[in-house]
Amino acid sequence: MKRGILGAGICSLLLTNAVWAACPRGAETLFFCNTQKANKQIELCDAGKTVNYSFGKKGQKPELAIAVPRSAASTFQWQGIGRWMSYSVNVPNANYVYNVFWGVDRLEEKHPIEAGVNVEKNGELLTTIYCKEKGLINNLEGVDLKPAE
Repeated sequence: MKRGILGAGICSLLLTNAVWAACPRGAETLFFCNTQKANKQIELCDAGKTVNYSFGKKGQKPELAIAVPRSAASTFQWQGIGRWMSYSVNVPNANYVYNVFWGVDRLEEKHPIEAGVNVEKNGELLTTIYCKEKGLINNLEGVDLKPAE
């Protein structure tokens, strides 16, 4: 009896976490970070037919989870010119665009990284949420999406 209850509890926990995860099984993590403030996480995944974005507190159901067709998402890729090397992916959601970005000033001695998400509504910047460098995953370079306009 205890074994059955324990097994059901573990299955429930695994299924619950799967529902909360932005990245479906087999998807590639394009970007992940912990935010500088509020103990939240940003996650961006390439799930093949969709690009998935989520934002929310660590270990909890995301406050926002979006899956858009690949054709709706777009990317900016550094062209190899200039001191600021940057990459980003735009995820649209109605009147909003979530611009997940990563960049580094190549000429600064310490090469400080700037990463996070810009939230825009109707083309106007509402806020920028910055990431902590520790634990940051950046696989935005070379992502196969249409170029951002």
